Amino acid sequence: MIIMKFGGSSLANAERIRHVVDIIKMHIDEKPLIVASAMGDTTDNLLEAVDRALSGKVCIKEIRKLHLATAEELEVNTDAIKELFDELKNLLSGISLIKEFSPRTKDYLVSFGERLSVRIVAGYLNRIGLEAKFFDAWDIGFTSTAVHNDGEILDESFAKINESLGHLENNYAFTPIITGFIAKNKNGNITTLGRGGSDLTASVLGAALHAKEIQVWKDVDGILTTDPRIVKHAQPVKNISFEEATELAYFGAKVLHPRSIVPAMSRKIPVRVKNSYNPTHPGTLILSRLDDKDEMLRVLTFKKNVTVVDIVSTRMLGQYGFLAKVFQIFDEQKISVDMLATSEVSISVTLDNKGNGIEGLKSELEKIANVNIKTGKTMITMVGNVKRSSEILERTFDVLNAGNINVQMISQGASKVNISFIIDDDEADPCIRELHKAFFENDR
Repeated sequence: MIIMKFGGSSLANAERIRHVVDIIKMHIDEKPLIVASAMGDTTDNLLEAVDRALSGKVCIKEIRKLHLATAEELEVNTDAIKELFDELKNLLSGISLIKEFSPRTKDYLVSFGERLSVRIVAGYLNRIGLEAKFFDAWDIGFTSTAVHNDGEILDESFAKINESLGHLENNYAFTPIITGFIAKNKNGNITTLGRGGSDLTASVLGAALHAKEIQVWKDVDGILTTDPRIVKHAQPVKNISFEEATELAYFGAKVLHPRSIVPAMSRKIPVRVKNSYNPTHPGTLILSRLDDKDEMLRVLTFKKNVTVVDIVSTRMLGQYGFLAKVFQIFDEQKISVDMLATSEVSISVTLDNKGNGIEGLKSELEKIANVNIKTGKTMITMVGNVKRSSEILERTFDVLNAGNINVQMISQGASKVNISFIIDDDEADPCIRELHKAFFENDR
């Protein structure tokens, strides 16, 4: 079997749902399990409904209109979604009455988007003669930690999911349509899985059921060599390793969230990123191992508006425990580091926290070091073949030298599949374009 995950833009209206169902039909012989996100802007509309409820007005007009109009256009029975509307209205009435909106209530509220979506998709599949059943994720074993708005899937979920759906591979009687992004904790409360949550749902399903492949359907032809908003002719990457995909996701690429592919990676289940607007394109296949000696660089990614913190010890050389003290302060301030470069008496780190907590961090660090904070920086990350890192660096510095671009910090990750460096924000776009020419457009 395969897992197919479709995001909100792919399910935005009746026309898009018909298109998605056409894609499902193309893969029906591969016994697909479908993971569906909320339709279009439904999650935003749900949060807007809360704002109105807190001010005393209970209204779900926009949400009802979208889903009922879609169901009616697809000629789908609306009983199941009308039941959810009643439940949603009761929830909003409660919020309006007590004037309170907790993280637990927020998870309950936003779950309605996915739950409405799967009922419509399953209903349409049944109407056209393809038997389907919808499932709220907890009905098939998705159990999470008790943390709200950012739950983690518990290990026990894998066995429960296999027990619920594992029989389908040999007895394929229907197509399951499963909510992404949501689960329940052991107390029976609905939780959400945070950023990349629907992709994580698909990854967990694939790992639990030992699927042949997990397909994540987006609106681009797979993972691209760089951001097409900067380089219009960015090219799809045919294959990439899990390690490389994790690195590029962490360092700026928006296609997959790093944690979403961990379950698939642990079970070595291939993940394919495909384009729902161009379904015949093969997309990008993420594999556990690649034996591609010819490829130098696979992806060029970046993060803008990065903060750089330079920390220089005020003590003598060789001060024992300096690094430990520095990172104890980061831990206490709950600030994570993206990139790190060190010498005996100095440390440079990059932060991607939009400036939150910087002043408190600086105040604490200044007790043991001189601190210089620089903003308006871009971190450019090159993900590629570790065996050719010297060639990558040589070509990169040729480009930087030709463009008179000054590198302010450089680091090669422990994984050895990425090289990152820091430049000024206003140099980023031309630098990315020139690097893309050097690695992907010129003869190698």
